[in-house]
Amino acid sequence: MARLISDIAFTPTVKTVQEKKGSRENYAKMEQKGGWSDTVTDDLAQFISERDSFYLGTASGDGQPYIQHRGGKPGFLKVVDERTLAFADFKGNRQYLSTGNLLDNDKAYIFLMDYPNRRRIKIWGTAKVVDDDPALIEQLTDTDYKGKPEQAIVFTITAWDVNCPQHITRRYTETEVSEIVDPLKERIAELEAQLVAS
Repeated sequence: MARLISDIAFTPTVKTVQEKKGSRENYAKMEQKGGWSDTVTDDLAQFISERDSFYLGTASGDGQPYIQHRGGKPGFLKVVDERTLAFADFKGNRQYLSTGNLLDNDKAYIFLMDYPNRRRIKIWGTAKVVDDDPALIEQLTDTDYKGKPEQAIVFTITAWDVNCPQHITRRYTETEVSEIVDPLKERIAELEAQLVAS
């Protein structure tokens, strides 16, 4: 039997647990219908372009997991082609945990959240650090962003899936709140001016 894309996550042990807990049948149906994808669709590209942060998961050579938050202007995670994502990696606390992990173990994971719309996308793959390609780093860097890029991380997609909205609490960025609140503040100011004038 051909390997399914979702097998990256649904290992034989996971499938055994799914069977025991009663969810294997539904996931088997999903797999028969085509299941997960391993290429960037227009919807995924749009979703990525709107994100101003994501979580990057790596693991050390002996399997110790590590998750790091990455942030920037919306769209700082770039779609390079149908199987490749990349982003400029800026100087931070200089612990280099993700960088070191990727040198020992290239398996990586990207977790993207859209809190207002209660959507999340999981992306499995491999990643590498590129610190000797100034043209690539420049291509990935927004010129009006204040951070200084140190290197690039290039991510090759193995599989991705959209997760259910269950248990996601809505959260909004400062910009999203301002878009809602600013017109209300303006209207309140108008009404207060009318009261003063009357």
